[in-house]
Amino acid sequence: MSAEQPDVIGVEVRKVARVVLLDPADRILLLHGHEPDDPADDWWFTPGGGLEGDETREQAALRELAEETGITEVRLGPVLWQRRCSFPFAGRRWNQDEWYYLARTSQTATAATALTELERRSVAGARWWTCQELGRAHETVYPTRLAELLRHLLDEGPPAGPVLLDTEIV
Repeated sequence: MSAEQPDVIGVEVRKVARVVLLDPADRILLLHGHEPDDPADDWWFTPGGGLEGDETREQAALRELAEETGITEVRLGPVLWQRRCSFPFAGRRWNQDEWYYLARTSQTATAATALTELERRSVAGARWWTCQELGRAHETVYPTRLAELLRHLLDEGPPAGPVLLDTEIV
């Protein structure tokens, strides 16, 4: 099965696994991305990416995390959230079905080890954020309600099952 499947209206939908990675201080790791040809058009996002071949979403989450951050000492937990999104990036429209996995690590040093050519042109680094910093941030963060979602996660623990987030179309 391909990692991109047409949905009911024929639009290719990319299957994506993302990681809500928390350190022992409950900080979340976000990557800083931008349009390849316009670093001023930037945002923060969780590590993750599309499935390759016949890998599972769990396998993709761990692979992407290792490639984008160098972090391999991870306890992968449940799927927290699911969302559909559509956005322009690098000259095309991306339509994605994203699953966000909770993960914990004590490994806080990051080093991108296997970025694609496009990622090398569009990922500027990584940063650990406290929930309070995220709530005060003026930068664009995806998903857009991440500060609120993280606060709820830290206060209440993981949901009993994945929460379906609103579709985001940029």
